[in-house]
Amino acid sequence: MHIAARPWYREPWPWILAAGPFIVVIAAFYTAWLAVKSNDGLVTDDYYRKGLSANQTIARSEQAIRLGLVAGVRIAEGTLSVRLRASDNRFVMPPTLMVTVSHPTRAGLDQSRVLVRSGELYSGEVRLPAAGHWLVMLEDEGATWRLMGNVILPANGETLLGSPATSGSAPAPADIRN
Repeated sequence: MHIAARPWYREPWPWILAAGPFIVVIAAFYTAWLAVKSNDGLVTDDYYRKGLSANQTIARSEQAIRLGLVAGVRIAEGTLSVRLRASDNRFVMPPTLMVTVSHPTRAGLDQSRVLVRSGELYSGEVRLPAAGHWLVMLEDEGATWRLMGNVILPANGETLLGSPATSGSAPAPADIRN
């Protein structure tokens, strides 16, 4: 009894063994197509304008240093209050302050407010969790200067933003959380 040998292409094993590499090749073409068609978002199209914007932001921070601006920030019971002072006698306190309170990892909690001046304090309502690390940015309405710093809640007393140093003397590290 003689069994006739079938040709190789009629056997299932070569096709099963070739299916693995064939699937990998198809997946590679699909991945290449995704890479070409999708935007990865890593590089901005307007990098020059973003660079100019960064330079302007740095200039606003340097302006606050030249003016000798220092802000005492207190966040308690849903109220954010700011006590602003300047070592430059020509500085005129603005009627309002723009404040942005942002969380390093939870963007949904970020808030922007306009604080209105009442006497020596600027104050406004904020809704923040009782504990956490917050980045606070203060600037005037015309965006000519800005102060930035960190506030860690709960905080005892004011947190100073800016440098209270005058005439080249350095502040004590315990006085500033910046």
